[in-house]
Amino acid sequence: MARPKFVDRVIVRSLSGRSTRGRFTIASRQIQCSIGSAGIRRNKREGDGASPAGAHAMRCVLYRADRVVRPRTGLPLHPLKPNHGWCDDPTSACYNRLIHQPFAGSAEDLWRADAIYNVIVVLGHNYWPIVRGLGSAIFVHVAAAEFSPTAGCVSLRQDELLRVLADVGPHTELIIV
Repeated sequence: MARPKFVDRVIVRSLSGRSTRGRFTIASRQIQCSIGSAGIRRNKREGDGASPAGAHAMRCVLYRADRVVRPRTGLPLHPLKPNHGWCDDPTSACYNRLIHQPFAGSAEDLWRADAIYNVIVVLGHNYWPIVRGLGSAIFVHVAAAEFSPTAGCVSLRQDELLRVLADVGPHTELIIV
């Protein structure tokens, strides 16, 4: 059986210099997306609201099995649990990692009432090695209403994100320029 063909890279570009809207390009498809409230920056810092410029591995997919059918993708898949969070505390040994609540440090809840974390692609920004303070919880996730800006992630409509996942695999890079 032949190995599925996945795209090598997807590209995210801001629509203009300080715009929080972008264009997500995969193969020949261009998809509307939102980016960080501070646009795109090369020197990303924790809490700055910027999406980090550069090439990022697409590490795995986390998803709400109670809301979304198991996505088709070449990436590793993990269903979310109600106690999952992501550590955004630069002083913690768990910084920029999946954690279980309750948690002593600061962490973002991944099990949310809204839909933005129904599907999450964990990006390799500041993933290995981890440098404290260079940014955490950088994902591709479901867009909020009206494509409002993110805190540094990239977001797409849920149906578009699920279509993208079918075309990406373990060697696909997301390039933010």
